[in-house]
Amino acid sequence: MQRGTSKFSSFGLKGGTATAASGAATLNEFAGVVTSEALTTAAAAEYTLTLTNAKVEAGSVVLVSLANGTNTQGVLNLIRVTPAAGSVVIVVRNIHGSQALNGTIRISFFVVQQ
Repeated sequence: MQRGTSKFSSFGLKGGTATAASGAATLNEFAGVVTSEALTTAAAAEYTLTLTNAKVEAGSVVLVSLANGTNTQGVLNLIRVTPAAGSVVIVVRNIHGSQALNGTIRISFFVVQQ
């Protein structure tokens, strides 16, 4: 990748960003980052994000990575990614033994058409 290019531009993609509310967000791009609402997900509990995205098909492969936004506690673990026509459901579990999440998380995704 050349200096000065975006992370996605070398693939001919325009990445986007969105902010979730009540576990839902809309972002119609092949790649992007969704910032969750402020979470208080308990230890061993799950957060589910439903991302509406017209680029996603039932047979798509959706690659996902997780990072802390403002969250400083808990341990994020990707449990399941389920694409469907026009959406993808992403399930994240806090696998920490006792700490609840205490802020936002960032869910990055990349959609691959088959």
